[in-house]
Amino acid sequence: MAKQHLPLPLGFLASGIHAGLKKTGKPDMALLVSRFPAVTVGMVTTNRVKAASAKHTEKALKAGKKIQAVLVNTTNANALTGKQGEKDVLKTAKTVAEYLGITAEAVLTHSTGVIGIPLPMPKILAGVRQAVLRLSGNGAMDAAEAILTTDTFTKVSARPLMMVGKKSWLTGMAKGSGMIHPNMGTMLVYLLTDVQISRPLLNQALREAVGESFHRITVDGDVSTNDSVILMANGACGNKPLTYKGECYEQFVKALKEVCLDLAKAVVRDGEGATKFVSVTATGAKSDLDAFKIAMTIAKSPLVKTAIFGADPNWGRVMMAAGYAGASIDEFKTSVVIGGYLLYNGGKKVSWSREKLKKILSRKNVDIVVDLKLGKAKTTVYTCDLTDGYIDINGRYTT
Repeated sequence: MAKQHLPLPLGFLASGIHAGLKKTGKPDMALLVSRFPAVTVGMVTTNRVKAASAKHTEKALKAGKKIQAVLVNTTNANALTGKQGEKDVLKTAKTVAEYLGITAEAVLTHSTGVIGIPLPMPKILAGVRQAVLRLSGNGAMDAAEAILTTDTFTKVSARPLMMVGKKSWLTGMAKGSGMIHPNMGTMLVYLLTDVQISRPLLNQALREAVGESFHRITVDGDVSTNDSVILMANGACGNKPLTYKGECYEQFVKALKEVCLDLAKAVVRDGEGATKFVSVTATGAKSDLDAFKIAMTIAKSPLVKTAIFGADPNWGRVMMAAGYAGASIDEFKTSVVIGGYLLYNGGKKVSWSREKLKKILSRKNVDIVVDLKLGKAKTTVYTCDLTDGYIDINGRYTT
């Protein structure tokens, strides 16, 4: 089967190589490079126990550094590795910079994998050289494959744009399967564009997009120590710089939201051990926050997720989870609909069939809608079922 093509915006190169980190021989190191210094914004995990790479990235983003290269290694998270981990990040960045002829300040390094083990630096540094030699304008899919860990497929998305007569691209790739929950980051995500745009607008666009995508998914409720979302804009398409909110900015934001939502949904579909994709919508809430609390509480409930896995028609678990979400709810007004099938309506008698509900829950895609009938706010969150496959993967993760 031919490999899927993923277009890179002008001025970007990418590679994905095997550096000897994975015993399987599969690609395990990726390099993304911009020929020009790129305005770069991002969001880093809110976990207070951060990997060395996440700390380094957070510092660079706060300083407003323009970035030209991002190196990603898998298998090893370089988290809880003490001062040595931080030194290894700087050494890796310096090595990438030397090979590319750029400053070390323009390099980010990201890691993902097992926590608590020092980086195998001889393999990392040798891999850097190999990754630089393999850089190509056609290397995006190689990079997207090389950042995967327990993922079972690559996660990519792209949109073409027209910026006042200038053709441009927005391209994204992500890895993520477990340790997925909001509050950024919850995975590694790389978004690349050749649009020329000011840092404040780029930063606002990313936060809008993340708020409607990566902050609306959950697999297991765990927030990673490592993960980040990075957006690089190198301006290579030659458009007039976007410095204010107008038609072109709105077009850019729309494309960014679409790409981010594509990637976020792909992460959920590939949740560790998952067999079903689940949409949970809370509508009729008093506020956006209430809607989010209820949808997310239902989405991350182990009892709801296991019921969906087993196609168990135990819809009461949905109301149970909604009730402890910490949001306004009235059981005598609320309704619950699964797969278009009304199951609960404010305590009034509802005729429903266990067999019909079981068939609905057996589908690959399951939609849950809870209508609170208290207001106009609405939010949708995406999740997956919780299976014995998840336990199998994570019960043997390091062995």
